[in-house]
Amino acid sequence: MTTAVDQKDKPHQRLVLDQTAINEAASQSLDDGAVTPGYGPWRDDIVELLNGALATELVCVLRYKRHYFTANGVASPAIADEFLVHANEESAHADKIAERIVQLGGEPDFNPKTLQERSHAGYDESTELQAMVRANLVAERIAIETYRQMIALIGDKDPTTRRMLEEILTDEEEHADELKDWLGH
Repeated sequence: MTTAVDQKDKPHQRLVLDQTAINEAASQSLDDGAVTPGYGPWRDDIVELLNGALATELVCVLRYKRHYFTANGVASPAIADEFLVHANEESAHADKIAERIVQLGGEPDFNPKTLQERSHAGYDESTELQAMVRANLVAERIAIETYRQMIALIGDKDPTTRRMLEEILTDEEEHADELKDWLGH
């Protein structure tokens, strides 16, 4: 077993930047903007993953908006207000994702004809309040698992995208907790 004393006696490897590699990466393919060669072969895969997430967020906006406008019942005003808050937050997520796709040199796919088939979560036309809450909770749980898998896949291949997805994941987990609290009300 290595002790703290043993570690102190060992020389450590210095963390030093490779300035030559930095200069080469900075001067190649200037038309790529922020996308340097360090992104490697994963950029297209990441853009594809992000377009799937974009479709999911857009479908979630539509589902939450429908539920906001059609919710009825004794508890509906408070729950409907929460649906609207979630719709707006999902819209902000979609904007962040689309912006990142563009930064990576891709094109965000807003095509309404294929939106549903590209989305990980479904649309819902429930008319009963608890069914709406349940459908939204299921969709949030799908988003949570999708983002967790994306974060694991991307790892250190694209730290900027990973951080953005981690922030979105935090919001999705909060949404799921809020919806869970509304079940049974």
